[in-house]
Amino acid sequence: MKQILDLRPVYHRREDRIRAHVLLCWLALLLIRIIETSTDRTWPAIREELQRLHVGTFTGPAGSFRQRTEITPTQHKIFTALGLPDPPRVLAATPATG
Repeated sequence: MKQILDLRPVYHRREDRIRAHVLLCWLALLLIRIIETSTDRTWPAIREELQRLHVGTFTGPAGSFRQRTEITPTQHKIFTALGLPDPPRVLAATPATG
Protein backbone atom coordinates (compact mmCIF):
# COMPACT_ATOMS: atom_id res chain seq x y z
CA MET A 1 0.00 0.00 0.00
CA LYS A 2 2.84 2.42 0.67
CA GLN A 3 3.90 2.58 -2.97
CA ILE A 4 0.59 4.19 -4.05
CA LEU A 5 0.69 6.87 -1.37
CA ASP A 6 2.41 10.10 -2.28
CA LEU A 7 3.73 11.22 1.09
CA ARG A 8 4.91 14.72 1.79
CA PRO A 9 5.16 16.81 4.94
CA VAL A 10 1.89 18.39 6.05
CA TYR A 11 2.00 20.84 8.91
CA HIS A 12 -1.18 21.34 10.92
CA ARG A 13 -1.20 22.83 14.37
CA ARG A 14 -4.84 22.69 15.41
CA GLU A 15 -6.31 19.36 16.46
CA ASP A 16 -9.47 19.77 14.37
CA ARG A 17 -7.40 20.31 11.22
CA ILE A 18 -5.22 17.30 11.99
CA ARG A 19 -8.32 15.14 12.45
CA ALA A 20 -9.88 16.48 9.24
CA HIS A 21 -6.69 15.81 7.29
CA VAL A 22 -6.43 12.23 8.56
CA LEU A 23 -10.11 11.63 7.76
CA LEU A 24 -9.71 12.95 4.21
CA CYS A 25 -6.64 10.79 3.63
CA TRP A 26 -8.49 7.75 4.93
CA LEU A 27 -11.49 8.47 2.69
CA ALA A 28 -9.23 8.88 -0.35
CA LEU A 29 -7.52 5.57 0.37
CA LEU A 30 -10.89 3.86 0.86
CA LEU A 31 -12.12 5.24 -2.46
CA ILE A 32 -8.98 4.00 -4.22
CA ARG A 33 -9.41 0.52 -2.73
CA ILE A 34 -13.09 0.37 -3.74
CA ILE A 35 -12.16 1.37 -7.30
CA GLU A 36 -9.36 -1.20 -7.44
CA THR A 37 -11.54 -4.06 -6.19
CA SER A 38 -14.46 -3.11 -8.45
CA THR A 39 -12.33 -2.95 -11.61
CA ASP A 40 -9.68 -5.63 -10.84
CA ARG A 41 -7.00 -3.09 -11.83
CA THR A 42 -4.37 -1.18 -9.90
CA TRP A 43 -4.88 2.49 -9.09
CA PRO A 44 -1.88 3.66 -11.17
CA ALA A 45 -3.25 1.77 -14.22
CA ILE A 46 -6.75 3.22 -13.75
CA ARG A 47 -5.41 6.73 -13.24
CA GLU A 48 -3.18 6.50 -16.31
CA GLU A 49 -6.09 5.33 -18.47
CA LEU A 50 -8.55 7.96 -17.22
CA GLN A 51 -6.00 10.77 -17.59
CA ARG A 52 -6.24 10.25 -21.34
CA LEU A 53 -9.69 11.85 -21.26
CA HIS A 54 -9.49 15.52 -22.20
CA VAL A 55 -11.91 18.38 -22.80
CA GLY A 56 -11.38 20.83 -25.64
CA THR A 57 -13.03 24.22 -26.14
CA PHE A 58 -14.00 25.03 -29.71
CA THR A 59 -15.05 28.51 -30.82
CA GLY A 60 -16.54 29.58 -34.12
CA PRO A 61 -18.86 32.21 -35.58
CA ALA A 62 -21.94 30.42 -34.18
CA GLY A 63 -20.55 30.27 -30.62
CA SER A 64 -18.41 27.93 -28.57
CA PHE A 65 -18.71 24.50 -27.04
CA ARG A 66 -16.73 22.16 -24.82
CA GLN A 67 -16.36 18.55 -25.92
CA ARG A 68 -14.54 15.56 -24.45
CA THR A 69 -12.34 13.15 -26.38
CA GLU A 70 -13.65 9.74 -27.46
CA ILE A 71 -13.89 7.15 -24.71
CA THR A 72 -11.71 4.10 -25.24
CA PRO A 73 -13.11 0.60 -24.65
CA THR A 74 -10.91 0.31 -21.54
CA GLN A 75 -12.26 3.58 -20.13
CA HIS A 76 -15.81 2.41 -20.84
CA LYS A 77 -15.10 -0.84 -18.94
CA ILE A 78 -13.85 1.15 -15.95
CA PHE A 79 -16.95 3.36 -15.88
CA THR A 80 -19.23 0.32 -16.27
CA ALA A 81 -17.47 -1.61 -13.48
CA LEU A 82 -17.95 1.38 -11.17
CA GLY A 83 -21.61 1.74 -12.11
CA LEU A 84 -21.03 5.16 -13.66
CA PRO A 85 -22.37 6.42 -16.98
CA ASP A 86 -19.90 7.61 -19.60
CA PRO A 87 -19.33 11.37 -19.33
CA PRO A 88 -21.43 13.40 -21.78
CA ARG A 89 -19.76 14.10 -25.13
CA VAL A 90 -20.65 17.82 -25.15
CA LEU A 91 -20.27 19.48 -21.77
CA ALA A 92 -21.37 23.03 -22.59
CA ALA A 93 -22.51 25.06 -25.57
CA THR A 94 -22.70 28.85 -25.70
CA PRO A 95 -24.20 30.68 -28.68
CA ALA A 96 -22.38 33.69 -30.08
CA THR A 97 -23.58 37.04 -28.84
CA GLY A 98 -24.31 39.94 -31.13
